[in-house]
Amino acid sequence: MPRRKQARHTSVKDIRSILRLTFEQELPVRAVPERLKISKTSVSTYLLRAREAGHAVWPLPVGLDDDEVLERRLFRRMGRPPRDIDEPDWPKMASELKRKGVTLNLLWHEYRETHPDGYGYTWFCGRFAEFESRVKPTYRSRHVAGVAMECDYAGHTIPVIDPSTGEIRAAQIYVAALSASQLTFSYASFSQKLPDWIEANQRAFSYFGGVTKTTICDNLRSAVAKALWFEPTINATFAAFAEHYDTT
Repeated sequence: MPRRKQARHTSVKDIRSILRLTFEQELPVRAVPERLKISKTSVSTYLLRAREAGHAVWPLPVGLDDDEVLERRLFRRMGRPPRDIDEPDWPKMASELKRKGVTLNLLWHEYRETHPDGYGYTWFCGRFAEFESRVKPTYRSRHVAGVAMECDYAGHTIPVIDPSTGEIRAAQIYVAALSASQLTFSYASFSQKLPDWIEANQRAFSYFGGVTKTTICDNLRSAVAKALWFEPTINATFAAFAEHYDTT
């Protein structure tokens, strides 16, 4: 009976090669084992550990050129982080998240820059969720499918370059979401004026494949002629549009 071929031991040099081929040369994961003659399982394991440790990049951060340090980072005991780990300033994190363009992933990367041995991304997100559950009251909102569509323009614009003139114009981003499923549609136009607003809603209905009973929007001028707390006055054209599509 033929003997099984013994798997080759994976060295730290191999691990560096896995990271370099994956994140610098952008080689498909399935091609890395063939290139390095390493098992697919080993490659997947090292990439997972690198992502958990926040080192899914190439070149590696300063300080990881030492093999022993890199091994320690990637092969720390899995499970709960040590108790003496540097705890993020959660109230500050929550405040930063309210700013436009700030994500939890961005905050985690900034945290790891100053605390290289801190939480991995999964634990960071979990700890933040625990913090929010302690300080924020919860409200469970139940929506029935097909009843409501929420729509408005996003706060950010995106630059659009005219290929013939090189002129850069800011495009407004309309966003609509079904309240129950959170299925989302977006559409870019060069203004938030009434014609663009009407067309955006038409395209949303077409994308969703139907019209909801209610269309909910903020106090956008193209939709609301007079913003009153109890009975806002809807723009006549938008009101006619809603009547045509049998939505309120």
